[in-house]
Amino acid sequence: MKTIGLIGGMSWESSLKYYRTVNDRVRHRRGGLHSARCVMYSFDFDEIETLQHRGAWDEAARRMIDAARALERAGADFVVMCTNTMHMTAADVEAAIGIPLLHIADATADRIKAQGLRTVGLLATRFTMEQDFYKGRLIEKHGLEVLVPPAEDRQLVHDVIYNELCRGQIRDESRQRFQQIIRRLADEGAAGVILGCTEIPLAVTEKRIGPTVIVDANLVLARALVREACPSKLRPFAP
Repeated sequence: MKTIGLIGGMSWESSLKYYRTVNDRVRHRRGGLHSARCVMYSFDFDEIETLQHRGAWDEAARRMIDAARALERAGADFVVMCTNTMHMTAADVEAAIGIPLLHIADATADRIKAQGLRTVGLLATRFTMEQDFYKGRLIEKHGLEVLVPPAEDRQLVHDVIYNELCRGQIRDESRQRFQQIIRRLADEGAAGVILGCTEIPLAVTEKRIGPTVIVDANLVLARALVREACPSKLRPFAP
């Protein structure tokens, strides 16, 4: 089994879900008492959030590189960023380390295409929805059509992420607003909607909303990294 390097803490609620999902999948895949071999570098998210909203992406990239290098020194065979927005720095991180980085957009695109979808909506932070590091990769590398909500809805999603979900708060009103936005994306032609922020699945848990397929990018990445870490299955342990 390979050692997984997890860059987490953005926020810790979502990193907790990553850790649980990865270990559940390894146990399911290999049986018995198996769990994931992994190391995690967990940030103080307040520091990263401050850099994001200052637009200090060079400093944010430096911190992601430091974390990835620490995981490499700790014995990780590959690195995963347990965050969508900080994939803005993925190219810098990948260039600075000697081990692979599994990119969340690639894993998500593979899942989308496997389901026969081509036009998808994207819900995420404003950074992810408005810049090309994520949706551009889906479009240019994977040939998908990506729709994002209008400016007012983008701001609402962004505010709910940082002011509620990252603080462990889940309001029914916000759940309903998210569902309304997803339905509007579906009306525009989205056959699926990507939950492209680690916190959004705390509020949107349905596998479908109406006919629209919900694609949890973080769950997709967690499953992909388990396949990378332990490609072969073992027989279940029999005590």
